[in-house]
Amino acid sequence: MSNRMQGWGLLVVSATLFAGPLLAADDAAVLKDLTAVIALQALPCGQVVSVVRQGENDYIASCQDGNRYRVFVNSEGRVVVQNQ
Repeated sequence: MSNRMQGWGLLVVSATLFAGPLLAADDAAVLKDLTAVIALQALPCGQVVSVVRQGENDYIASCQDGNRYRVFVNSEGRVVVQNQ
């Protein structure tokens, strides 16, 4: 195996090892932020346990109590929470 191939292999393995924790930390922050947004709207949720990103500033949040909400920013720049 050439040195170039070994270098690419090392790069791929390194990127995989380091990207996982960074994405997990980002996901934890999104879960926390969406939990706060839903609570500020006085909607039942408890805690957001999973999120599916629909687009830029557009999420489907699933709560621990079974509720699901679409949280997005509308054209006026306001945060909207819709029951799904």
